[in-house]
Amino acid sequence: MGVLHDYFRAPDTSAAIDWSVGPDGDWDQHSGTGLDDHSADWFDAKGLDPHVVLGQLIEFAKGIPFDARATAPALVWPDERLWPQGEDRPGQESPWETGLFLEQLPDEWIATLAEIHDEHLPLLALQWFDIPEANFADFIDVQDTIVEFRALARRARDHGHGVYCKTAI
Repeated sequence: MGVLHDYFRAPDTSAAIDWSVGPDGDWDQHSGTGLDDHSADWFDAKGLDPHVVLGQLIEFAKGIPFDARATAPALVWPDERLWPQGEDRPGQESPWETGLFLEQLPDEWIATLAEIHDEHLPLLALQWFDIPEANFADFIDVQDTIVEFRALARRARDHGHGVYCKTAI
């Protein structure tokens, strides 16, 4: 099945956690996708991870070389501070064992995606299509995916929302 990534916008981190993980981050109380349950504005980006794959699109749009150590999404769930100290693996009762992660995209990335102009789409699609970390069906698929990211970023910007990535392993 692989690793799945859902990108969505939410008014704040608390809402993003409630919608994608469960009330107050309680994954045991989560039913369904959560995003549909809350009429969230989202799309399934399948294997397009927020760090390397989306990060490369951001760098292409900025016209700079990709650097994986540059600005990256911030983990918002599970809380890094709650890792049990001194344990190699936290155990099945831990949110770390759910295979679910929630990250918030940097505001700078949202602005970059929102500002992609139509005339830049073909070149960005060609650049992004060539990366080995993504498996796009064809050039049209790449271009459509960029348009989806751009549209989500514009709606988030227009509503003062953040953009989040829910990853399920």
